[in-house]
Formats: sequence, C-alpha cells, structure tokens
Amino acid sequence: MTVTTLAFLTPGNFADDDPYAGLEATLRLFEFAERLGFDGGWIRQRHLEHGVGSAAVFLAAAGQRTSRLQLGTAVIPIGYESPFRLAEDLSLADVLSRGRLQVGFSAGTPPHAELIGDLVFDGDWRTYDLSYGRIARLRDNLRGDFLGGPDTVIHSPGNTQRPRLQPYSKGLVDRLWYGGGSLRSIRWAASAGLNLLAGNIVSGETTDDFVTAQLAHIEEYRALSANPAGPGTEPPAPGRQPGRIAVGRVVVPLDSADAATRRRYVRYAESRHERTLKPHGERRTLFAPDVIGTADDIVERLLADAAVQAVDELRLELPYEFEPADYEQILHDVAGLVAPRLGWSPAAPASTVATIASTSSAAPAV
Repeated sequence: MTVTTLAFLTPGNFADDDPYAGLEATLRLFEFAERLGFDGGWIRQRHLEHGVGSAAVFLAAAGQRTSRLQLGTAVIPIGYESPFRLAEDLSLADVLSRGRLQVGFSAGTPPHAELIGDLVFDGDWRTYDLSYGRIARLRDNLRGDFLGGPDTVIHSPGNTQRPRLQPYSKGLVDRLWYGGGSLRSIRWAASAGLNLLAGNIVSGETTDDFVTAQLAHIEEYRALSANPAGPGTEPPAPGRQPGRIAVGRVVVPLDSADAATRRRYVRYAESRHERTLKPHGERRTLFAPDVIGTADDIVERLLADAAVQAVDELRLELPYEFEPADYEQILHDVAGLVAPRLGWSPAAPASTVATIASTSSAAPAV
C-alpha cells in the first residue's frame, strides 16, 4: 500500500450560542492541515444540527484561507437541493478556490425530512423523486452546455451571450463523488462517472464482515468504472479515466495526547465497539471498528485492512464529539507518525512538516 492522497473529514461543530467560534476553529483546522502537508480537507453537510448546513458556503470561505488543499464535502444530501441552483453555488466556490473543490453526494430521503420537508418543497415531498436522477441532473448542469438552440442568446448590461450556467468551472464535473455503501450505489456511481467515497459504514449484502463487504464494493466499482457497460462489451472511449476511490476510517492516535485525553479516547472507542460485532437492521448495516492506539498499532492495523490496502487515498474521519485541540493532535500525529509509514509524502516540504511537528501547539499533550 502506498497512500498518495491523505485527507480528513471533520463535522464542523459549533456551540448553539456561539456558532462563529466553532466555524472559525474549523477553518483554522483546514489551515493547520495544509501546513502539515495534508492533500485534502472535507466538511460534512448537516441540517438542523450544530454543523455546516451549506457546504458550498463553507468551502468558499475555506478556499480563501488555504491555497493548495483540496476542499471536499461528504456528503451533500441531494434531496433538499435544486440541481441547477446548487450547481451555480458549487461552480462559484470552485472558481474562487481556483479549481480545488471535491464534491460528494448522497441520494434518497434526506435526514430530518419529516421536520423540514414541507419547508423545502412545494407540495407533498413524499411523492418527489429524490433518487440518483437529481445528482445526474446536477452533473449535467456542471458540464456547461449551452441552453436553448444555437441562436439563443440572453442580454445583460453591456453583454450579449449564449446562456449556460455561470460561472462555468471547467473540470468540476470530474471532481464529483458519491458516498456508496451498497452494491447498487456502487454500480450507479461507476455508471454515472462519479468518484467513490467508501466510508466506515456499508451494507453487508453477502457477508457479516465489514472489510470483506467493502473490498467487494471497491473491486466492483473499479471494474465498472474502467468499463461502465460491463464485461464482454466494447471498451470505453479512449481517454476515459477510471474513477478515484477514497477509503475513510476513524483514526485516533494516542502518541502526543496526555493521559486523561488518552483515557477519553479509549472510552470513546469502547462505547462504539459493540456496533461493529454484527449486522444491523434490514439493510444489514456493518460498521468498521475505530482505529485507535499508538502510531505503531495504527500502522499495523491499516496495513492489515484489505480495503485500505486496495486504494491509494485515505481519509481520516474525525469523531463528532471531540474538541478542536483533539482534532489538531490527531492530524499532527497522523501526518508525522502514521502516514509516512504508509508511503505518504506531505505536500509541504519535509522541513516545513518537521518544524510544525516540533513547534505546533498540537504536539504537546492536549
């Protein structure tokens, strides 16, 4: 295994009475990760919770605070979104970041629909098609095709032009992702030309073992992404690139944490361990165990994880419940003690990372 792309996913928490402080801390985490040499920073989109309700707005701000970091969202529930208006917002944010957005989606009935569905939709939202088709429409909007016939123009002060989504950001359509956890979703993502986000939750359709299920998803996606029409058919057009695959794991190093923080981390992992022991519900949901321990322990476990071994992009999924200092300590230890032993090289010069490792406020016990 060689990790060529190292990213993190953060919940973007804030306090109810002071959202600015939490959002500012999350923006600083993106800056901190860029200095450490991380390749990407991702934000969750969450509705009605103490988190980022508009990933496009947050990433536009993050783009002004960073210069190199890939800026991702995992994931936007497409059910609440207008495929055209969201495409405009994402395209604008991508232009402002100079082409650094990586945009993940999910389909189906979005979270908390019983509470806010009537506030979003006109009419009975239960009759709406909230499936993959909405993502496909957004993707098509991002292609930048002109609207109307070849002679159709629109007029604005000082300008006459053929109409299309503006601003058009070339290349964004190739940086769309789908959070796939079932064979059906994997197959759709490959056929639609989306990259694959493989997280720490999957459907155990043919097995009770998480890694076995996820590895099967990765292999299925890879085969279909290379040739979406399937085996025995004509190969894809020349120049088609297989989709990217990023695997996510909750990784919590103990190395630079103080004794009290270590105990808190261990209690956190213990509280979530039971859910990893069997499938849950009709969809046979399987959870990956959290990867917590010293850097030596973590490296050993990641090298033994066949799904992680099958890809070259690793995304750290930061726990919801932790504090900003915890997040910095985790990123610091992974960048300095874990990822290099998995083959990763920081985007920043090694001397810069070494300086951060010795002087960062995250390096001492937190």
